[in-house]
Amino acid sequence: MSGAPWRFSPPGVRDAHAARVWLPLGHSSWESYCEAEFGISRAQAYRLLDVARSLAAIHGAVAAGTDPSRTRDSVPAAAAALDYGLPQRALIAVSGCTETVAELITRRLATLAHSGLQALDEPTVRAVIRQAVRDVRTPPPPPPDDPPADPALAALRAVVDELAAGTHAIGELMLEVAPAYLSDTEATDVLAPLCEQIGETLENGLAARRYALSGDRRALHGTVV
Repeated sequence: MSGAPWRFSPPGVRDAHAARVWLPLGHSSWESYCEAEFGISRAQAYRLLDVARSLAAIHGAVAAGTDPSRTRDSVPAAAAALDYGLPQRALIAVSGCTETVAELITRRLATLAHSGLQALDEPTVRAVIRQAVRDVRTPPPPPPDDPPADPALAALRAVVDELAAGTHAIGELMLEVAPAYLSDTEATDVLAPLCEQIGETLENGLAARRYALSGDRRALHGTVV
């Protein structure tokens, strides 16, 4: 491993791949370089690149969400060093939609920063990031594919599906203000002013938040649907 001028870590992998370090070291490709230097397979080498890509997007989103004057290329050292508590499989799963994850993180952090309702300390930032990754990995389930034979029932289901989709969007708004790590009791104090401002009952707002968290329509029973 003496020929590698970089740490064997996702940021190091990203920098090494961008610099094409395998060429001056006499390797024909990235995968042959990784196999020779570190004994990892082609698939493992590219999985590390996926992890590095996701982490870079998250770091940039943290910088942009906590300080809008910064660009995503100038990430504070504190953001880069922050342990988000995300397993590699989660980072790999969202590597193909990093822009979506980054936009979600930036928007939620900026909303919290400007609202003054929640301090942007490390636990809050980690919670927002984990929730954004979870939301992108597990979108709300689609409606059933088998429409009822009865036209009246089919029309009713369409109305319920449309209502559920709108409620999920409201739930996302609630999560921006009251992140997932807050219990319903803790979220109540934070969400009450928002619900009053948008003309929604607190009970419905909490139900929408639970639906956005779980994707399970049973969270809406007795409230919205």
